[in-house]
Amino acid sequence: MDVEETEEFVSLDTDLLQLQEVSPFALKSSHCVVEELFTQWLSLPDTCRLVKSLLADAKAGAGLSALENSTSTNSLSSNSLPSLFPAGSTPPLSPRSSSGSPRTTKQRNSPSLGSPLKLVSEPVREVIPQFYFKNGRPPPNEMKEHFMYQIESRFYGHVNGLQLHEFKSVAKELCKLPSFFSTALFRKIDVNFTGTITRDQFIDYWIRGNMLAMDLTTQIYTILKQPYRTYLAQDDFKPVLRELLSTHPGLEFLQSTPEFQERYAETVIHRIFYYMNRSGNGRLTLRELKRGNLIDAMLHVDEEEDINKVLRYFSYEHFYVIYCKFWELDTDHDFFIDRENLIKYGNHSLTYRIVDRIFSQVPRKFTSKVEGKMNYEDFVYFILAEEDKSSEPSLEYWFKCIDLDGNGVLTPNEMQFFYEEQLHRMECMAQEPVLFEDILCQIVDMIGPEVSLCSYLASLLFLLVFCFIPVQYIYQVVTVLLLQNEGYITLRDVKGSKLSGNVFNILFNLNKFIAFETRDPFLIRQVELSLRSYIADMKALVMLVTSNNEFCLGT
Repeated sequence: MDVEETEEFVSLDTDLLQLQEVSPFALKSSHCVVEELFTQWLSLPDTCRLVKSLLADAKAGAGLSALENSTSTNSLSSNSLPSLFPAGSTPPLSPRSSSGSPRTTKQRNSPSLGSPLKLVSEPVREVIPQFYFKNGRPPPNEMKEHFMYQIESRFYGHVNGLQLHEFKSVAKELCKLPSFFSTALFRKIDVNFTGTITRDQFIDYWIRGNMLAMDLTTQIYTILKQPYRTYLAQDDFKPVLRELLSTHPGLEFLQSTPEFQERYAETVIHRIFYYMNRSGNGRLTLRELKRGNLIDAMLHVDEEEDINKVLRYFSYEHFYVIYCKFWELDTDHDFFIDRENLIKYGNHSLTYRIVDRIFSQVPRKFTSKVEGKMNYEDFVYFILAEEDKSSEPSLEYWFKCIDLDGNGVLTPNEMQFFYEEQLHRMECMAQEPVLFEDILCQIVDMIGPEVSLCSYLASLLFLLVFCFIPVQYIYQVVTVLLLQNEGYITLRDVKGSKLSGNVFNILFNLNKFIAFETRDPFLIRQVELSLRSYIADMKALVMLVTSNNEFCLGT
């Protein structure tokens, strides 16, 4: 609203505006009086100038400080106004108290927004960066640009795309994959089976599919996995193993024997799933793949010309031993093994009771469809567990065999059940028998199971007070007593000991048990004699130094 200053306002007789003193209560109760007073105050010349200056400042975008300066410059206090109201009844221009209204306080604390009329500032919205990406976090722009430059150089001059033999260098050098993954990657991109891969197809799969930002394990998992699955099956590894057999220099001699090529590939796959598929369901997940060492073994076999130096999964010598053992036991060559065949394993080293537990499929369910017989895959699992009892899959395999009631602990009764046959066989072979009580003490020494602290202290106190047992045998006796009463040998105890494999050999593998008991004592004796000689020499040296010191002090 523009207020015009006219001659009529200037010549206004202010004496005519003198009013009787009105109490604040009357002002509050009578709105008409307040409006009349405000109208009269607004018609004053100084008020017109003040309103004009405020409007000008608002249009210019001046802040609150400018507003305060303007009011101080105009000096519209009760002293400068004409004497329109009695003393003490002059109405204030606007609230200017230190406490102020919430609006004024918020305006003073908040930064100026350029307009004195906008007193409440809007809250600043914090922008949260995107943290979830459906196909993984996209690669940095620099990496993408560098990769695009390499793609352009690889596909330059190939308008119609690259064929399989030309694409191998792309998979090896550009994608950093093992060389025997080139065919699998080629088939993954060439979904229409055209025999060529164009530049746009490769960019669409590798860059737009976010393969560039994935780690090597995830890349291999994505290439091998079927689109409708969330895991890897055994058949998913066959294409890469076929290419490995056709390209690796250490496997060239198998080119003329397709049957052995197939058996080698099967053995490698079974070994992979034995060590890495800990759930045992035949479905290898990405998490299991990342926990294992398969990717390192693949990179190793890709660089190593001698396949037998790659001991993990790919060694041909390991395959040869496994397959020959199976062929030797499979007397009728129907590619199945029954109980009578398996009992011959290792020159009849296994007991009948442990073989029965294996064929009861307690440690692992057979994949064989013939009842009472194991196929080649089942035998691979068995021989890996038997020949390498230091691995966790092997310890779990044999622990399930010994745990007759399946309660998760091995009791002395369960261990004695399997050892009885061992003891009988030793007597038949004229071997000096070892009583189970002594064997139990030896097992306790090798495994060192965890026992209840209260029970241990109670038994220890009883032995020290009422029994005459040498101190060095207290621990073994207490632990054996606790095992007989409580039975605490768990899978955790077995995995925590490096000698657990020898414990299982004691219980059901006679040949390995005898080899362990009759291991060369001469070398052990020599070490003990050398240690005793060293200790004696040190004692003599200490005595000599002590006597010399005493002699010097005495003189």
